[in-house]
Order: sequence, then structure tokens, then C-alpha cells
Amino acid sequence: MMEYRDDVTTLSTNQLAGGLFREWPTLPSDDLLLAHLRGAELAIVAVDVQSGQVIGLVSAIGDGVFASFVPLLEVVPAYRGRGVGAELVRRVLARLGDRYSIDLVCDADLVPFYERLGGTPGTAVMWRNRGALVT
Repeated sequence: MMEYRDDVTTLSTNQLAGGLFREWPTLPSDDLLLAHLRGAELAIVAVDVQSGQVIGLVSAIGDGVFASFVPLLEVVPAYRGRGVGAELVRRVLARLGDRYSIDLVCDADLVPFYERLGGTPGTAVMWRNRGALVT
């Protein structure tokens, strides 16, 4: 059984150690990830009720009024294909739906997933400092 939570103040780093970001070239530390979730304008996590582990998450950062950016959507590989990611996107869009812009940058192979959820492909420019994840 799974539960979605939008209050991350009681999360612990132990709950984040269950396989998130394993496909990234550089893993964010659990401490860094927890700090990100707590500092985000909005963070929603999917928790496996039996184990207490976070098996999916989405975060949004923004100005609280006009614009928001979704920097992270992640689901543990063993839980993919069960609708967890789609539900996390639906929930973040429901909470931020009155914004002029909600932007998300993703790899090209993920564009069809977001299109199915109503997203429109665009053009993006980005900088990545993967060394910043090492703490």
C-alpha cells in the first residue's frame, strides 16, 4: 500500500535510502535531498506504508505566485510502471495549477510521459554542476 504526503517536515534521511536516483551519474546524498525537499515550495512524496520508505517524490520551487519549476520527479525503479510518477505529477499540477508557468526540463526519452499528462514540449537551456551533489 502507498500513501502520498505533502508534509516532509517529519521525513528522515533513513526513509530516503531506498533506491532513489540510482540511475544518476552522481547520487545526491540523503542529507542533501532532504534539505532540498524541506526547502522546496512544494514537495510531495510517495511512501510505501509497510516499509516507511519514500519510493517516489516530486518537488517544485518558485515565487509562490507566477512561476514554478519542477526540478525533481523520481520513482524507485522497482515501483515504476504503477502510476506513481503520474500521480505525483497530477498532484503537483493540481497544487500549482493557477500559475502562469510550470516548467520542467527532462531528457528527450521522457517527453512522451509528460505529454500524456498534458505537458507541451519546449526548448530549454541548462547548466549542470554534478560535483555540487557530493557532500
